Amino acid sequence: MTQARKRGKPAILICSLPFATLARSQARVDGVPDLAMVRIDHPLGGMIESVVHARAEQAIPQVLAQLRSIFAI
Repeated sequence: MTQARKRGKPAILICSLPFATLARSQARVDGVPDLAMVRIDHPLGGMIESVVHARAEQAIPQVLAQLRSIFAI
């Protein structure tokens, strides 16, 4: 994600809550402290498909908000 942003491409990182602090720190280290991020519940691994779909549905408003911010719409 950070490399895409450095190349001028819009990017939104989606990560689960326990990894959000690490992801933000890594983005800073990579020179993209303002990388757009959407946080979702943890875990995803081992979850049934319907739970994963529900978490994706919950993330959609956050993703749309980030896209509106990136593209100023």
